[in-house]
Amino acid sequence: MPLPPPPVKPAPDRIQTEQEVREDLAAAYRLIALFGLTDLVFTHLSARIPGSGHRFLVNPYGLLFEEITASSLVAVDAEGEPLQETSWPVNPAGFVIHSAVHRARESAMCVMHTHSLAGMAVAAQSGGLLPLNQISMEFDGRVALHDYEGVAADDNLSERDRLVQDLGERPCMILRHHGLLTVGHTVAEAFYWMYYLEQACRIQLAAQSSGAPLAVPPAQVVQRTRAQFSTGPTKGWLPWQALRRKLDREQPDYTS
Repeated sequence: MPLPPPPVKPAPDRIQTEQEVREDLAAAYRLIALFGLTDLVFTHLSARIPGSGHRFLVNPYGLLFEEITASSLVAVDAEGEPLQETSWPVNPAGFVIHSAVHRARESAMCVMHTHSLAGMAVAAQSGGLLPLNQISMEFDGRVALHDYEGVAADDNLSERDRLVQDLGERPCMILRHHGLLTVGHTVAEAFYWMYYLEQACRIQLAAQSSGAPLAVPPAQVVQRTRAQFSTGPTKGWLPWQALRRKLDREQPDYTS
């Protein structure tokens, strides 16, 4: 098989079309399923539709993530109410967390939330995420914590304010007794943070399960390592191109 041409990195301020966002978000749903981070039909990945106003794309409630396509994604308003005709329902209650972040942070183009086993296990630990590995060290100072207040729903709207305050400008959050959340300027960035936050959680659980004493590096080493990782609007862009090519080969219907 001939090598594909190297992708051309877009300008950091380039605005995607709605169709491009749809395809990226559909790809993210497929990849979340591929890497085993789903919770049946529950949890959401959302993306802001380019243009004015508060319009977002979410999954039709009831479809498995592996069934999501670009055209099946539903446009909703800030309350999670559909802005288009759809034969599948949308779960407004499940959009509560997403809407809070989207409305509070203009740069939050994409918000991802998972209930993965590793993520929920670390969310149950009082110490949070530990800097046990190079992967984990990138998250030093970049992971917020939000205490559990029950199932996130419209009957606790004040939690939105607390969640947004706890998140601040960080790209990641551990929702105690609940799961993981990441935010990105793009779908690619949000997926990068989610994939590696999940990996950091898995590394932590594996290290803890060995029963051996945990070796935590000095703070200055952790901080130096963190600073060596790049940040910005194109974060995660390069691996995202490779993942999209993988889906193009194996699950090309995601763009339909």
